[in-house]
Amino acid sequence: MSDTNAKLINQLRALVLLTQTEEQVARTRISQARTDAVRRELTQNADNAAARTLEITDQLRALGGVPDVVTPAVGRLSATLKATFEQAAPFEEALFTDLQLEHQLLDRATYVKVLADQAGKADVRKLAEKLIEAHKATVEWLTVVLAEEAMGGPVALVPTPVQKVAGGVARAVNAPVRFWANTVNNAVDTVKHAGEETSDRFSAVTDRAAALGDAVRETLTAGRSATLRRAEQVAGREGNQDAAKAARSAREELGDVSSDELPVKNYDSLSVNEAVKAAKGLKEPRDIRVVIAYEEAHKNRAGVVSALQTQLASLAKEAVGVNS
Repeated sequence: MSDTNAKLINQLRALVLLTQTEEQVARTRISQARTDAVRRELTQNADNAAARTLEITDQLRALGGVPDVVTPAVGRLSATLKATFEQAAPFEEALFTDLQLEHQLLDRATYVKVLADQAGKADVRKLAEKLIEAHKATVEWLTVVLAEEAMGGPVALVPTPVQKVAGGVARAVNAPVRFWANTVNNAVDTVKHAGEETSDRFSAVTDRAAALGDAVRETLTAGRSATLRRAEQVAGREGNQDAAKAARSAREELGDVSSDELPVKNYDSLSVNEAVKAAKGLKEPRDIRVVIAYEEAHKNRAGVVSALQTQLASLAKEAVGVNS
């Protein structure tokens, strides 16, 4: 057996393992699909990966490779372990591991294509080209999903409850450090430029923190929605526009807005077709997020949510330079 042929066999074996893992990952993602359209797409992706596994195995046999009965089980185990461990990480990190898997599949398929050329194996080259096309499409899709997440979502895939908590914990751990570091830095910078006494400035910072603490205690007596609205009012009254904006954004993402606050006029009176048409006219990710949250919290029309998600995906593709 030539060295090139041996390399082809080794790479095809690796591709079987990775493709089996890819199939199982796609099947675990089905339950995280936001819309029926995405659910169907993921199901098709999983079925296509299963078919690619068989094709790669056929080429492996044709090259004289020993049929591998262990690899599929290892692939399923790899996917199960991945799905288990990623629950401890924020949602975006799980997507990055998916993307890493697809890049490895793409790179190995490209390598196999070159090996097939060197070995004069036309059938293997044809298979490699098919794999390259499939994995390029998946890399593009995952890149767009990550761009949607970076824009603030909601994305085609939704995090599990555990991932939501993991992401929140990651942000919470860093938030106090960032808050106090920024507060001290801003105070010192102001002292330096304005010539104020350091002790006076830190006294002012302490007084401000106490005032914010009073505001927090004031808002904790109300429910979730009322709390956010009250926090927005208190922050506005205190002149803290950033905090007011943050409270409003949180309220909007929960769908806690009135119809007259939506970026689409007379939204409640729109039919499905009219709402779908309006969705195509939205150009800001924030506007789309607000309408999706409102739609899901009120009418929850699948066709409208899907149209809004498609528009967000279009903006995400534009942001990462992906052609539709």
